[in-house]
Amino acid sequence: MAAENSTMKNVDSFIITGFDHLQNQKLLGFLILVTYILILLGNGINLCIILADKHLYKPMYILICNLAVVDIMYSSTCSTTMISVLLADAKTVSYYSCISRMFFYHLGDYTICLALTLMAIDRLIAIRLPLRYHSIVTNSQTLIFIVLTWIIAIALMGVLTSIIDNVPYCQPIIKYVFCDYPSMIRAACVNPEPYFFLPAMINLWFFCGLFPFVICTYAVLAYSVTKLSNSSRKQMINTCLSHLIVLFSFYAPKLVSNLLTRIGVVLTLTERNAILIISSLIPALINPIVYCTRTKEIRKRLADVFLPKKVVPGHFKVIL
Repeated sequence: MAAENSTMKNVDSFIITGFDHLQNQKLLGFLILVTYILILLGNGINLCIILADKHLYKPMYILICNLAVVDIMYSSTCSTTMISVLLADAKTVSYYSCISRMFFYHLGDYTICLALTLMAIDRLIAIRLPLRYHSIVTNSQTLIFIVLTWIIAIALMGVLTSIIDNVPYCQPIIKYVFCDYPSMIRAACVNPEPYFFLPAMINLWFFCGLFPFVICTYAVLAYSVTKLSNSSRKQMINTCLSHLIVLFSFYAPKLVSNLLTRIGVVLTLTERNAILIISSLIPALINPIVYCTRTKEIRKRLADVFLPKKVVPGHFKVIL
């Protein structure tokens, strides 16, 4: 035990080697950098539009703000590491920096799952109980549930982080593309299988609990929408379709990875890293695009900012 503790203390940094076998590292780094800038820009615009307009201080837009904040945190923890490795050739990450990045990466992962669940419940109440919606779903109640999702995610990550911080490390090599729980456990000089039990149970809760619940919620919504008038139906279909695009962009890569593993398909390290990068960046890129283009109020505010109205003198005619 003393030897293990001594070994653990001697590891003060990790070397990221997940990209070492790639030929076009600079090109990949540039693509990740552009994607990250677009993520910051898109989510930043959503946040600014909603926070600057008090008319948008409503539960659905508060939930969109929460998702934007999580997307920025989630993508930043992995993007900054990959950009540093690929473009600056800075492969070394300090021990506690790696742990903190792992913490915030999985915190974002869990919080997104819970945020998407809240958004599905919000739409369900809006369609099933439209007359009581504003009394059931208030801004303060929405904020309370958002805080609860963060507390749950932080509690889960507190447990996983304590596990990571207490395993001995034999060599400071991470074979993946950034610091996350699996990569750090595999870098430790322990049998990794027992340490994957708790994360597997957490993922089982999300994939077999929350995800089916959200799908059932949208199935109920689809049935309820058929009973609405044409104008209300079109508006609700657009709103629900936006949520579904966001939902599947987040869950699809994870489901594909888990499904391939369960049916016995052995993925190479490159394939695992590719799925990891896609699942970490693409949802955070798609989310602001979906809400900017498919949400009427946000789209209108964007048009007011980038296409200001001009009045033609003498005609009193407004031109966009």
